[in-house]
Amino acid sequence: MDFQRLLLEVGKALRKDEVKDLAFLCTDLLGQNPTSVDSANDLFSRLADQDHLSPEQPHLLTELLTTIKRTRLVRDLALTDRDSATSSLISPYRKLLYSLSEEITDDDLNHVKFLLNKTLPRRKLEDNVTTLEVFLEMEHMDLLSDTNLNELEKMIQSICPMLKEKINQFKVWVFLFYNKNYLPDVLGEDEYGALSHGLSGLHTETSSCTSLEDLGIYPMTAAKRGICLIVNNNNFSGSNLKNREGTMIDEKCLHDVFKWLGFEIETRRDCTSREMLSVLQELGRRDHGQMDCVVCCVLSHGQQGGVCGVDGNTVKLMELMEPLNGVMCPSLAAKPKLFFIQACQGTSEQRAVYVEADGIARSPVSSDAVVANNSIPCDADFLQAMATVPFFASFRERKNGTWFIQSLCQNLVQMVPREIDLVSILTKVNADVSERSDFAGKKKQMPQPAFSLRKRVVFPVPEARPPSLLSHTSDVP
Repeated sequence: MDFQRLLLEVGKALRKDEVKDLAFLCTDLLGQNPTSVDSANDLFSRLADQDHLSPEQPHLLTELLTTIKRTRLVRDLALTDRDSATSSLISPYRKLLYSLSEEITDDDLNHVKFLLNKTLPRRKLEDNVTTLEVFLEMEHMDLLSDTNLNELEKMIQSICPMLKEKINQFKVWVFLFYNKNYLPDVLGEDEYGALSHGLSGLHTETSSCTSLEDLGIYPMTAAKRGICLIVNNNNFSGSNLKNREGTMIDEKCLHDVFKWLGFEIETRRDCTSREMLSVLQELGRRDHGQMDCVVCCVLSHGQQGGVCGVDGNTVKLMELMEPLNGVMCPSLAAKPKLFFIQACQGTSEQRAVYVEADGIARSPVSSDAVVANNSIPCDADFLQAMATVPFFASFRERKNGTWFIQSLCQNLVQMVPREIDLVSILTKVNADVSERSDFAGKKKQMPQPAFSLRKRVVFPVPEARPPSLLSHTSDVP
């Protein structure tokens, strides 16, 4: 069958809502608002004009129809064989949003619109507005992107928590894709294979994603590596929170490791919420032009999306990170801004079986928990390494420091000399911390890195010998 006639037959077979779905999936390919597409023929013509669809390259058509579950149409028009093993043209991010829209019921959509009625224009939330159109408007308002899923996650958590697994799978897929050449060496082939197999339902090849080889490495050639600010909150006697015994061990390890890496260390202890914000604002006003990057380590109690000052008040992580973005601090534009946060993101515990979090009984292992949202800013070149995933506690051994910070320091010392990038190092931290438990084998923890880095962070190998750190050959005695 002539290709143009084939496209005509496909267009006749599609409903209006399916055409809208296809246009949404092609948003990134079209480079324009998909709502302007008025028919299947219009969509196919635009794709052909941009060389995405032709008799020689019909693969996008098959991928689109397969994505919207029109597999019978693919078979009836003998399109199956046309889909060779080429890379996907539709971004996994678009497929994620489409997949979520298919699971969101009319009642769910009404709840979504209710949650957004103070954020989006009312005209964009009328009864005839679809889920995908809501997503598009969120993108226009800079509330949603492939690197900023925070608002979407909050809505899904409130409306249909079971769908959060789709978002989590997408995040893991992105992480695996950009580190696929390094993770097998870091995690081992078996662990990496298990992770990849668990995500086999997602496309792991897409031409819209940049290959790892093309990502490049952030320059680390300045006379000074940068400032490493350590904010260590220990004494909470002025609030209803407990003192953070063991945190001085973390501070020393961070000081020694980042000094070894070439950073200029600055330490602030026992800051109120207002003082923490002031310290970051002052750091953002400095000239970092002769430096490669900046590091900020915050050791404190916390809740989801925020950390506590010693006065018990919470500062949102977004507020702490904002002073260092490219607009507020131009001398840090296009440079890595690395945040390591040792604090809880909630009070729930990840358990091997069952147990307690910071605050109640005197256990050798306690947590930094005290619940809120907001995390990684949409600005480029940020990394935010959290001690734990949202809603959960992180644990601190009073004699040995926190599981997360100690693992971070140990893996930096072991892996920087092997020229392994920072995100891969944090993957190893995840693996190590997830295997740990308290003395009773009940409390568990999983760290979570989030980032908008555009290149890999590879610290130069220091000439000096690495510092000696605590050796955790066993858990709390």
